[in-house]
Amino acid sequence: MRASKQLYIYTILLLGLFSLQATSPRGLKFQGGEKPIAERTSYNVFENKSVTFSDSFDIDFDLFLYPTQQIGYICRIKNSENNTIFNIFYDSQGADITFRLNEEGKNSLIIARLNKKEFLNAKWFNMKLTFDLNNDSIHFDINNQLHSVGDIGLPDTYHPQILFGKSDYIIDVPSFAIKDLSVGNEKRYYFKLNENEGNIVHNSKGKALGMVSNPVWLINDSYHWKYITSFNSTSVAGANYNPKKDEIYYFNRDSIHIYNVRTEERKVVAFEEQCPVPLKLGTNFIDEKNGQLYTYEVFIESNDTTPTVASLDLSSFKWNLKSRQELPIQLHHHGSFSNPESGDYTIFGGFGNMFYNKNFYTYSIKNQKWQTMEGLTGDFLSPRYFQSVGYLEETNSAYIFGGMGNESGEQIVGRKYYYDFYKLDINSREITKLWSIPWENENMVPVRGMVILNDSSFYTLCYPEHYTESYLRLYQFSMKDGSYQILGDSIPIYSDRITTNANLYYDSNHEKLFVLVQEFEDDIASELKVYSLTFPPIKQENLTDYKSTLNSGLYPFIILLAVMAIVLIAYFIVMQKSAKSKTQFKDHPAGRNSHKTTASVTPKPNAIYLFGDFAVHDRSNKDITYMFSAKLKEMFCLILCYSNTGGITSRNLSNELWPDKTSDKVKNLRGVTINNLRKALDELDGIELIYDKGCFKIVCTDEFYCDYTRCLELISAKEPGENALELLELVSRGKFLLLADDPIYDSFKQEVENKLEPSLLLEMENAYNSEAYQLTIGFSEVIFKIDPLNEIALTFQIKALQKLKMYDEAKLRYNTYTLEYKKVMGSSYTNPNKIMI
Repeated sequence: MRASKQLYIYTILLLGLFSLQATSPRGLKFQGGEKPIAERTSYNVFENKSVTFSDSFDIDFDLFLYPTQQIGYICRIKNSENNTIFNIFYDSQGADITFRLNEEGKNSLIIARLNKKEFLNAKWFNMKLTFDLNNDSIHFDINNQLHSVGDIGLPDTYHPQILFGKSDYIIDVPSFAIKDLSVGNEKRYYFKLNENEGNIVHNSKGKALGMVSNPVWLINDSYHWKYITSFNSTSVAGANYNPKKDEIYYFNRDSIHIYNVRTEERKVVAFEEQCPVPLKLGTNFIDEKNGQLYTYEVFIESNDTTPTVASLDLSSFKWNLKSRQELPIQLHHHGSFSNPESGDYTIFGGFGNMFYNKNFYTYSIKNQKWQTMEGLTGDFLSPRYFQSVGYLEETNSAYIFGGMGNESGEQIVGRKYYYDFYKLDINSREITKLWSIPWENENMVPVRGMVILNDSSFYTLCYPEHYTESYLRLYQFSMKDGSYQILGDSIPIYSDRITTNANLYYDSNHEKLFVLVQEFEDDIASELKVYSLTFPPIKQENLTDYKSTLNSGLYPFIILLAVMAIVLIAYFIVMQKSAKSKTQFKDHPAGRNSHKTTASVTPKPNAIYLFGDFAVHDRSNKDITYMFSAKLKEMFCLILCYSNTGGITSRNLSNELWPDKTSDKVKNLRGVTINNLRKALDELDGIELIYDKGCFKIVCTDEFYCDYTRCLELISAKEPGENALELLELVSRGKFLLLADDPIYDSFKQEVENKLEPSLLLEMENAYNSEAYQLTIGFSEVIFKIDPLNEIALTFQIKALQKLKMYDEAKLRYNTYTLEYKKVMGSSYTNPNKIMI
């Protein structure tokens, strides 16, 4: 039965994933005057190529403006054959936005004044600069508003150097972004700008043509949740997001904190009169139509004179009492939705007084009353809480996903996790069950907020709420069949208190998802943390989409290599067993794409990976990385590091993890964290955390796999080349503890790199001497992750590329190295090994 359910999940995944996958976002953001000069972004479009155009050519791109810096140069176009320079200058200091096309050092050729509100609120808009060489004119098209100038002395042939952002002595740069850049005429160069790292910019065919310094690759903002800001309150507080005003609200009875996500401005307003509702949970909703923030408490356990609903005018910040009506019981973690037309606000589910709720209650703004939704028909929707609820205006329907509860509604019966999906037609009052996912072993709940943009899919965050230190993950579900994908990385949440909650919002103006995580310390004091993710969100593998493009540009070369590989494999299998690694490597991930930062390695069950992204897979090979909070990762790595030398004492463990805590608090924190770590490790076979002779240590059997311990075994091998492919595959996942930036990891990382680097150098040299040149390049790349300026790795990499007749690639790698060397060392690379380029 269990196998058939798993087969069902995999089947609907395969059928649904293609329809769910959104186009990967892309673009390059330029850091401007808000940053020190050395950190401002500079992009040379044709750094590695000289281009020439006759008759005409254009520079076409989409532009996004940020409000943080209001003045500066967007782009400069030099002609390498003379001293003429044209530039595009941006100024939004006045009532309008002004773009100027200047002939640098002489005069303004075009001055375009545009509506400031229209353009600053726009998402992206197109900008196109056309040089008509035949007619001696320039056309400047800004979002379909055309401006032209003639008689400027353009040559018949142009050799453009195109520079965006900071260049030469031009350091006044606004904060902006570009995407979908193209340059040319009939012969055209396209730049998707979908890189996620590095300083090299590839065209659409995968050829490295440009260089950028201090880049901010926007595709990362669609995978990595960005922490924006936080607030604290010593009394019960509520939180919400108002997309109409770009504002986040965090309020208690005395004041409201307001943060504008566009301008990044924050302010605090103290109320003239206290909020009349005694806040217990801080539940609230926004009436966008009338500019009101409503706060409500469904159950207060007091007399009928106590206010339960009040509204705050978001212009005057004055409270108005609306109702004293109570519902029968408290409703922790109820779901809710608003009807934007009527303004009516409906809640469903919740938990209180040892009962789970199954009723829908609607609050009418017009009548200022709660009413039970009557006349419901259709499928049975069991009582629950921790469900996610959303509303789709085009169908006038509410949707409910998941939660916890039982059919009777009585807590004493016990609870179960639901992974079902229902539709409530508001017009007909009919409830329809659309699907259910067999997730019996997941033990997760969704957050309150559900984002529904159309009738094909919805987004919500899910997390195992039964862990103190847990992680939220974003899921996109098909509304048709429940097929899903997990998008973005994780958001930490400390979920000890029932009042702790999280909400998901979508802002179509900014094309962003926002998450408000409100963590309560004692059901009274709380902290609100705000995160954002650019929409559409992506999966981790989409971060490196540009590398697939790069590979496709090398397709003919790969075909030739494949044919040669077949011949070589047949020959060497017969003639030389020792040369087997040469041919095998051609099918290895690092051999196919030696510049990749993370190899595509199939994860094993009962495994923990420390190279690259930290990852944990349980006995069923399910990814349970979310169970390891930041503190659990730190504790696990510390104990693992010391396990080879007998373990780590309680005192040393406490000093490392909680240096600023008192001894009584440390003892409690250490005990809780150790218990949570043991619970997480219980999901794997062959690994155990024990306390022996006054020390904590990790003990393992052959059932358990850890790339760190396996790496130590491999580099202790006596003969180089004996396990070369396995070692390269292991370290190609990425730098050891890649995303672990806390100083607590520094000594552990340094120890591993000190052991690893000499072995990698030896393996690289052995591969080169054995004429396994792709293997040589693979090892040089992982050495650069440890020491980006390693000259021995550079020498062998260049020589190996030359042996493979990849001369252009060798030159590019050498130039990239020299640029990095000068950036780090402050002087030019002198090439002491006399590498021939």
